Amino acid sequence: MMEKQKYIAKVSQISGFGDIGLDERRRMLAVEERYSFFSNDYYLSLIDWNDPNDPIRRIAIPDPEELRPWGELDASGEHDYVAAPGCEHKYKDTALLLVSNNCGTFCRFCFRKRLFMPDNDEISRDVEKGIKYIAGNPEISNVLITGGDPLMLSTRKLKGILDAIDEIDHVKIIRVGSKMLAFNPHRFLDDPELVETLGRFSKPERRLYFMAHFNHPRELTREARTAIAMLQKAGVVLMNQTPMIKGVNDDPRVLSELLNTLAQLGVSPYYIFQCRPTEGNFTYTVPLEHGYQLFTLAQQGLSGLARRARYVMSHNTGKIEVVGMSESNIFFRYQRAANVEDEGRFLAARRNPDGYWFDDYDAVNEVEVDGDREMAVVC
Repeated sequence: MMEKQKYIAKVSQISGFGDIGLDERRRMLAVEERYSFFSNDYYLSLIDWNDPNDPIRRIAIPDPEELRPWGELDASGEHDYVAAPGCEHKYKDTALLLVSNNCGTFCRFCFRKRLFMPDNDEISRDVEKGIKYIAGNPEISNVLITGGDPLMLSTRKLKGILDAIDEIDHVKIIRVGSKMLAFNPHRFLDDPELVETLGRFSKPERRLYFMAHFNHPRELTREARTAIAMLQKAGVVLMNQTPMIKGVNDDPRVLSELLNTLAQLGVSPYYIFQCRPTEGNFTYTVPLEHGYQLFTLAQQGLSGLARRARYVMSHNTGKIEVVGMSESNIFFRYQRAANVEDEGRFLAARRNPDGYWFDDYDAVNEVEVDGDREMAVVC
């Protein structure tokens, strides 16, 4: 049985706006004309409408500041890595399947908001060509099923995709990227077949990884915790990743509580992302150096198990970790790289407190030590 939650596709359909006036509602509608709105009864019920700074409201409800000119729709150049319809191949061993252009709620800070716009053709509802591409490239050992949110598909459709990937011998890891545990845990609670299906593909020799997206401790409700436990009982491995979001988790105490609670629940903290410079997202983005400082402060209150998260940027050239700062320099390392020669590459740049992205640091250079590219210094 599918979840019973009612989905809401227009701001005008929201009830319980509290003290929000007509002028602000009109401004929300203006944002909605550019960037789609979508949510559901469950997630909207978590909002305290009398609190203008409510973090769940910040995640789900349009903000007039989204119309401030800034960034670009494909900030990480994902179009450069399209290998087949609905399939991206950026890192040698990893392929992405974009299987849905819908989510349980549209995050206002989404870096793929372009997928929810009219005439988008990056999502392929027929994944056959993407599966065929993966099958024909034996270097691909890791497949991430994402979107949108794959769990907006029917359980039957999702099972078909997992079946097809499962038949490819060289695929050793399957990941499902979804925020549904936060957006609508009833998707699991009301559909035990979904949990059984995910568990069936999590085998002792090759576990299925569920990449959750909890952004704030308030999302870890009783229902969400029950759904987490159901997946764990089925043998699914749970990880969590979240961007650093201004007004949501850019507080060391909030971020520390989120990561510690996840670790206590057996959900491994994975990545803390610097928000990509995506069109419309300036109001949600923290300057890079400030974000890293908040991250390091949050770590001071974490257990060892909760400290496994890394602060990274998903740049066009790879996944770049911020590894430290001195009084004058900031230090980066490629955790993953589109160019394999950049794997593990260490870089340093002069600090720029107004920088939001790797591209804002252009004074980066390398030196050679004994003929090996060992470290980087600032010119």
